[in-house]
Amino acid sequence: MSTVTVTEFIEAPADDVWTLLVDLPARAGWLGTVGGVETLTTGRFGPGTAWREIRTRPDGGDQAEEFVVLEAEPPHRLLLSSPGIGVDYRITWTLRTVRRRGRGCTAVSVEHQAVPTAPYGRVLALLFGGLAARAVEGAIRRDLADLATAATRTDGAAAA
Repeated sequence: MSTVTVTEFIEAPADDVWTLLVDLPARAGWLGTVGGVETLTTGRFGPGTAWREIRTRPDGGDQAEEFVVLEAEPPHRLLLSSPGIGVDYRITWTLRTVRRRGRGCTAVSVEHQAVPTAPYGRVLALLFGGLAARAVEGAIRRDLADLATAATRTDGAAAA
């Protein structure tokens, strides 16, 4: 199993960050690498909610990724599952209110775990583990930067 964790400090309240994070129809509007979102379930956002995102890969191609909510503790913790080929992913978003530079902000940590589910998944992890971890880290950093931009814009609009 490989794990990548990235933390970003966002100058917005945790409630605002959470609202953006779980607003599935709006995700394509603030996530730069997401071209579309299809909700696969109905009802309120929470455990069991599922959706598919069409993401742009670094090579310019498109890739569909499906996510299922395993746990949701607003506005503090979101645990997602995403099936892969030979590996399943667990993505944990943790939001904590902190003081930074004398101001309140939200520390958002994303932990991405890859769990091999087939023998070839373990072999691929050994062969490409470091490269894959760097790619995942880069993707998480881009998503967090997009989230910070959107949350800061939302927070500023609310204050105006």
